[in-house]
Amino acid sequence: MTSTKKIIAVVGATGAQGGGLVRAILADPDGPFAVRALTTNADSAKARELAAQGAEVVRADLDDEKSLREAFDGAYGAYVVTNYWVQRSPEEEKARTRPEMELAQAAAAARAAKDAGLQHVVWSTLEDTRPHFERLGIDVPSVMGTYKVPHFDAKAEANAFFTELGVPTTFLQSAFYFEAFTGGQGPHRNERGELVLTMPMADNKLALIAAEDIGKTALGIFRRGGEFVGKTVSIAGEHLTGQELAAKMTSVLGEKVVYRPVTHDEMRASGQPAALEIANNFQFYSDASEYFTGVRDLALVRQLNPDLRSLDSWLKEHKHDIPRD
Repeated sequence: MTSTKKIIAVVGATGAQGGGLVRAILADPDGPFAVRALTTNADSAKARELAAQGAEVVRADLDDEKSLREAFDGAYGAYVVTNYWVQRSPEEEKARTRPEMELAQAAAAARAAKDAGLQHVVWSTLEDTRPHFERLGIDVPSVMGTYKVPHFDAKAEANAFFTELGVPTTFLQSAFYFEAFTGGQGPHRNERGELVLTMPMADNKLALIAAEDIGKTALGIFRRGGEFVGKTVSIAGEHLTGQELAAKMTSVLGEKVVYRPVTHDEMRASGQPAALEIANNFQFYSDASEYFTGVRDLALVRQLNPDLRSLDSWLKEHKHDIPRD
């Protein structure tokens, strides 16, 4: 690694967000940054692939603060992301809730960043949905205590760890992943054989983004030096209604996709895993759509990431990955 380059330590380097940032840095060999890829398993196929491409691969675990501190040593900055949905054993589920896990991991990362003297941390976070529900006068069921959407709300609570320690941090708020359409939230065939996109969004716009673009946009933030330190940058690649989503899918899949909105209560009663949390999440997306899309300035995101992908482009690449059963 060239000594003149600034090292960015990337938590979750083999995952969706972190992997995007690692690949973006590696794709810019003449740029100012070198990448240190942090992973819990440095011997995994993905980790070995990153090493072969030129990344420095280091084992580090968000549940092991000492390993984080060592991995951050000598780095200029770090990208920190936690995985609320990570697979956990029954024993781990009993030991602490998922919000408790994320809060502990974020606190450890903030302390390690402070101790290592990092000059810039990009923390992947999300909004606290509770003030928005309160502002809108909407009463939604609580989940895991006082949370409404735990995988949003806990990340927002964790912002304070970085702020209170004085860690120079950019708070990066992402959006709904395009990849969700390949993972069960895309169109399904109904009893009449129609492809139906079922989402509880009514006629409201949803902010969406390709996971790869989150890391690419983070690189754009690092490139701007301290301009966004202490600020929140909210990102998306598209703002689309359910009808617009269905139309784009129809065009690319070559088969009519019909948008059928459902209510949030219907989603809560679906019996699907985490149905209550996911329904609350969509109610936030939908009822607070004006806010959620409004703070995600697509023009700014394109400045930070000129290669920002459209849904059309992404669908053309991934159309064969979208189940149609």
